[in-house]
Amino acid sequence: MQNNISLHVVANYNELSEKAAELFANAVKLNPTGVYGFATGGTPEGMYEKLTKMSAAKELDMTQITAFNLDEYVPISPSSPQSYAYFMAKNLFDATGVPSQNRNIPKGDAPCPHEESAAYEKKIAACGGIRLQILGIGTNGHIGFNEPSDTFQGQTSYVELAEETILANSRYFDNQDDVPRHAISMGMQTIMMAETLLLLASGETKAEAIRGALVGPITPKVPASVLQLHRNVIVIADKAAAKFL
Repeated sequence: MQNNISLHVVANYNELSEKAAELFANAVKLNPTGVYGFATGGTPEGMYEKLTKMSAAKELDMTQITAFNLDEYVPISPSSPQSYAYFMAKNLFDATGVPSQNRNIPKGDAPCPHEESAAYEKKIAACGGIRLQILGIGTNGHIGFNEPSDTFQGQTSYVELAEETILANSRYFDNQDDVPRHAISMGMQTIMMAETLLLLASGETKAEAIRGALVGPITPKVPASVLQLHRNVIVIADKAAAKFL
């Protein structure tokens, strides 16, 4: 494994969440007005819960950060309980006092998702880029909604979701047919521009993807494998997710 990747293997999901929250909180304490990138899904929920508790205890101040999210479904309203805008408000932003004007999430109901993608990319650049980007990983090796493909996705764009991703995310909807088939997602180029990447992985179902990401060949068939080329990647994985490393 390359020297640019710092791997932390922890016993379980709770320890993963604690370690991730600690690293993120330390980054915010060093730069309380910085630009930070967030991910949705089951993996970071424990981390967000711990950050919320730290904020309530006055151990962390997130009221001055600028936040950018990796992705959002299309089409979906920000007020929909299945939207990532709703998820972030409920699980982190509201309780920690991140100002509404500092919350940046692609508009899933924008009239033109291609124009929204371009505007989102420009917004990230205008803020000077992302200091620390939180990442999860899909069972197929996707990062954000950058699905396995013949080429790496560049900048923020309108993408089609893989059937494996739709199936995995169907647990958040009444049924699989309700899962949107498209999204707006930061591209791998955009993600790779962040100063530091914090990749979280929990559970045996992520073990193959983590092996492919960290020690497999660099290929768009496993989008996360390009992280091997980033200058500063921190990986926190529980024992189950790290079983093949």
